[in-house]
Amino acid sequence: MPRVLKHTAFLALVVLAAGFAACSRSAGGSGTAERDVVATVNGKKVMMSEVDRIIGQQTSGRQAQLSPLELASARLQVLDGLLQQEVLFQRAEKEKLLPPEDEITQIINQQKQQSGITAEQYQETLRNSGQTEESLREIARKQLAIQKLLDKVVGKIDAPGDKEVEDFYNNNRARYVNARGVTLATIVVDPADNGVSNDAKGEIEAKNKIDIVYQRLKSGADFATVARETSEDPQTVLRGGDIGFATEEQLKQGGFPQELIGQFFNTMQAGDYTAPVQGGGGRWTIFKLTDKRLQSENLTLSSPDVRRDAAENILNQRKQILNAAFLEVAMQEADIVNQLAKDLMSSSTSLSSLRPAGAPPPANAPAQPSPAASASPAATTTTASPAIK
Repeated sequence: MPRVLKHTAFLALVVLAAGFAACSRSAGGSGTAERDVVATVNGKKVMMSEVDRIIGQQTSGRQAQLSPLELASARLQVLDGLLQQEVLFQRAEKEKLLPPEDEITQIINQQKQQSGITAEQYQETLRNSGQTEESLREIARKQLAIQKLLDKVVGKIDAPGDKEVEDFYNNNRARYVNARGVTLATIVVDPADNGVSNDAKGEIEAKNKIDIVYQRLKSGADFATVARETSEDPQTVLRGGDIGFATEEQLKQGGFPQELIGQFFNTMQAGDYTAPVQGGGGRWTIFKLTDKRLQSENLTLSSPDVRRDAAENILNQRKQILNAAFLEVAMQEADIVNQLAKDLMSSSTSLSSLRPAGAPPPANAPAQPSPAASASPAATTTTASPAIK
């Protein structure tokens, strides 16, 4: 049964914290084993244990199932991303672009609010990722500093002219089509323990709750109001259940039953809602059709927002190129020692006997020194609008 994907900037920030913590914790200390040092950035140490910890997060703890070559590749990629981020942060620090404490507090609070998670879920997320409030603030500080640096780099890019906008439109006409599709909102009741207020626990409670919700709607209650009060999907509850627009093809790919899709496009009118629909895990959903488009429509340069969209895309392309060039120059100017790459190059046996840091050696195999290493991926934070799946 279709579900709303749950992507949040806060969760991405928590995951990123593991990466920057690699350098934050490796700045020194008598307890640091030199053999665990995988790289340095202007003298700042990066550790193998952190590289493998991030790989463990990326593989959901199944890094032991990676082949030696897969593990070597993963380590190099994770380390490369961490080196890039550390170079940019040190550059931002040098240019005095570190954010003040109140700005860090504000961004964390905003992301926690947008995520819709409870205080208990917030603390659980931190525990599961091995992070603390302090480490989360540190990653927020570094991410904000890097963003300020990159904003400064691209701050003087000229806006595209009319001819450039028109050329972009003509070369990307497929982008400017309003496809056949529907805009939906949902009310979700899940028998699982979601930690939300008014949470239904178990199949009987979920069925009773969705029936009560359905009766309220039939009695004329406002759908958005009921969604905010009763829905157990924290990612859409603040928007009154709104999950946005989806084309007919996206609905099919998202697993919507053909019968339900047929209702959206045929019998239902804007403002109508379905009876409760049960999906996987006993999860109940009521869908409201807020709008629908029965035919695809080709947009022109005179259509609303088309010129703005084309101009923004041109600017974004320029920013990406300039940022990539800036990163390349910054990497060249930094004093980087990638000991992991050196160790892999120097030992022909290292690729056949790699193991995650701390893992016991194979039976009947001699102990092997761990190549110097540690890091975290160059993760990118993307804020995804709710997608139907």
